[in-house]
Amino acid sequence: MTVSTCRPEDFADWEPNRDLGVPGKFPFTRGIHAEMYRRQLWTMRQYAGFGTATESNARYRYLLEQGVTGLSVAFDLPTQVGYDSDHPLAAGEVGRVGVAIDSLEDMLDLFDGIQLDQVTTSMTINATACILLALYVAVARRRSVPIHKLGGTIQNDILKEYVARGTYIFPPRASLRIVTDIFAYCAKELPRWHTISISGYHIREAGSTAPQEVAFTFAHAISYVEAAVAAGLDINQFGQRLSFFFASHNNVLEEVAKFRAARRLWARLMHNRFGTTNPDAEKLRFHTQTAGSTLTALQPDNNSVRVALQALAAVLGGTQSLHCNARDEALGLPTEESARLALRTQQILASETGIASTVDPVAGAYAVEQRTSEIEAEAKTILNKIDEQGGTLAAIEAGTVQREIHESAYREQQAIESGKQIIVGVNRFTEGNAPTITGLQVDPSIEQIQIGRVRRHRERRDNARHRTALNAVGATARGEANLIPPIITAVEAGATVGEIADSLRTVFGEYHEVGFG
Repeated sequence: MTVSTCRPEDFADWEPNRDLGVPGKFPFTRGIHAEMYRRQLWTMRQYAGFGTATESNARYRYLLEQGVTGLSVAFDLPTQVGYDSDHPLAAGEVGRVGVAIDSLEDMLDLFDGIQLDQVTTSMTINATACILLALYVAVARRRSVPIHKLGGTIQNDILKEYVARGTYIFPPRASLRIVTDIFAYCAKELPRWHTISISGYHIREAGSTAPQEVAFTFAHAISYVEAAVAAGLDINQFGQRLSFFFASHNNVLEEVAKFRAARRLWARLMHNRFGTTNPDAEKLRFHTQTAGSTLTALQPDNNSVRVALQALAAVLGGTQSLHCNARDEALGLPTEESARLALRTQQILASETGIASTVDPVAGAYAVEQRTSEIEAEAKTILNKIDEQGGTLAAIEAGTVQREIHESAYREQQAIESGKQIIVGVNRFTEGNAPTITGLQVDPSIEQIQIGRVRRHRERRDNARHRTALNAVGATARGEANLIPPIITAVEAGATVGEIADSLRTVFGEYHEVGFG
């Protein structure tokens, strides 16, 4: 952040009515609601999932008892890339970084005793988002919950997987077809569901700067909007169900400015580029997660301070939903104790600090307003360059976006190694001691338990019914009809996540990362 003296004369081109406005009004710099948190607090989520569905269900119930107001599901790597737990490529990864979900049986156990029409559920899933959404719908139908009452989000942001995270399966253009099929299905059947959470979080965690996080996220969002419009969807309708996901890092004022700049830039993009006429389709709704990449294994108690400041920035920036990382996540999955402390951090911010009582308390602060305008301008410059290259897909296929993120990450690492960027307890104020706490360790026997479970599931199901359903998924993929209804039929017929993903692989093929130097 390069803000200098921030004098009034530095704001010669800044027009309060145009650039700041009032809360709840275009361009929404000050927030998308007139009363913000005075009317309703942000949703307090805690991202959780590990081992088996039964274990994760116990953690969800515990978090709900402790005051969590929305669930956030972490899936293991095999589930994310469409392999069942007994697939050779799943070896060593089952239940490790999230919960293992192979079939409808697992999904039923994951939400056992949880009222789906009374809680919103966010699922961090991308390449297999269509399958996990189908499983969630199937759970609701099995329990006679009207699916139009379901509320929540699937991440469903496949483009950022190609540039920052890597859990893709299919080529980009086929993946976009799946994304728009989800848009169309949910517009008709799940009106309360947010069909995508366009993620800058992973872009930032991969090493981007704050302006790059905004720009690359919006470049992906533009592609999704263009694909949806091309598919015949009404932007003034589906635009209301778009949501975003950003990181909150340590530079508090820059992060506050980033959120405000993103809100303003998105409103202007939707209005000027896509011609929206519905203000609700111009509002940037976003979830924030504190920055996992800033957590340190050395002096891990310091992480609680980092998380509290990052959460403060998110709230001052007007987030709609927030997850606080736990202090021990640099060492492993969070323990129950550290997850509770992370939740208490949000509750203290909401209940004890008074910041929720004032709408946009930073409005008019010179440093914040100057950096807000700078980030908006820098992000627009990056977006213009992407347009000049032929758009987001062309930039991804050429490796341009990936290269810029890698270069930013390299520069940051150089700054840390040189001591120019201080990391307390790592390159300054060190003690030379090993960590004093340990993270949650997943029992390695879980893998064999889950393998046995999915194999027994296959033995018990009606194989003729499940093969017919899988054939219908493949036939739909080869045509132009919406994929979601046959996938729901398939999971209800006992098809597994891996089997449905394989059916789609047969039609769409698999993506292999481009090389670049």
